[in-house]
Amino acid sequence: MLYAFGFDAIGVVVSDLYFVDPHPEAGQEGAERGVRLEVRLLARRDLPGSIYSAQPIVVDRPVWRADLLESVDGPPGSFDRTHHHPRFVGWEPGRRKFEAAMSADPLAFVASQLGDLPSLLERAGIDPATLLAADAQALASSIPEILEATSRLLERVRAGDLARPPTEVSGSERVGWL
Repeated sequence: MLYAFGFDAIGVVVSDLYFVDPHPEAGQEGAERGVRLEVRLLARRDLPGSIYSAQPIVVDRPVWRADLLESVDGPPGSFDRTHHHPRFVGWEPGRRKFEAAMSADPLAFVASQLGDLPSLLERAGIDPATLLAADAQALASSIPEILEATSRLLERVRAGDLARPPTEVSGSERVGWL
C-alpha cells in the first residue's frame, strides 16, 4: 500500500515494506518488515492535452528516508532494525543511521525530522533556499495526518495484512512500493 502527500516541490511517500535477508554481511540476518517513509522532490509535467486533461505528476528523487523496520523473527514492536538515511547520492541511500531515540519512539523521531524541513534538506545536501518556504509550513501542518497513515500501515504490518514475504524467493528481495 502506498500513501502520497504532495506539497509544491516536496512530497512524502509512505509504504509497507518486506526485505528478505537484506544485510547478512552486517550481522543483521533474516527478514525484516515494517514501513518506509521518504521525503521526495515533486515535479509537475506539462499537460498532455487540454486544460481538462489529467496532470502528470512525478514523485522524483529521494531526499531523506526513515525505515521503521523490525526483524520478522523478533518481538513485535521491537523496532530493532529502525534507522534512517539522512542523505542520498542520486537514487542511492547513504549508510543506515541507527539512533536510540528513533528506535524508542519512531513516530516522534519522524515528526521531529519532518517538522524542520530546512534542516532536513541541509543535512541531505540540498540548499533549502531553492525550495518554497510554503512547503515547510504545509508539511509541518500535515505531520499528524502523515503519522496517522504511518501508524495505520504499522498496525496492518503487525496484523499480517501488509509487508508479507514474496511467494517465491531467489535471494535478497524487497517487496513494497518504496
